[in-house]
Amino acid sequence: MKQQIQLKVNGEFHEVQVNPWRTLSEVLREELELTGTKESCGKGDCGACTVLIDGKPVLSCLTLAIEVQGKDILTIEGLAKGGELHPIQQAFVDHGAIQCGFCTPGMIMSAKALLDRNPTPTEDEIREGISGNLCRCTGYLKIVEAIQAVVKTIGGKS
Repeated sequence: MKQQIQLKVNGEFHEVQVNPWRTLSEVLREELELTGTKESCGKGDCGACTVLIDGKPVLSCLTLAIEVQGKDILTIEGLAKGGELHPIQQAFVDHGAIQCGFCTPGMIMSAKALLDRNPTPTEDEIREGISGNLCRCTGYLKIVEAIQAVVKTIGGKS
């Protein structure tokens, strides 16, 4: 039986009718049409579906939508402001850290959580911060370089 829930996504409130077993990634993509959040493995192994809930990285494929009522949900679509890419997004573009792009939204959201928590991470801390995100196209070097560039240009303030 569907339940009406209210979700705060990217600063906006949304009322949606969902079955209690629907995941946050399903609701974001199918009900709210926020398709930037990718679902790849559906088992929490790849990190493609990472969003921030109350500032912490969460795998939306393993999170029930009804569990996040009253929490602040940030998706990749919520990073850009006024048509301008967020500095982390821009760094990924500038440093060629995007190939197929499937892992990119989750990787960027994990990077944002890391930089919000630790504005000046070491390379090892960056690698640990994105360790839950799998990329099958790159060797992670350009991804790490992009995150390091953000640290250098804006002091990690994301």
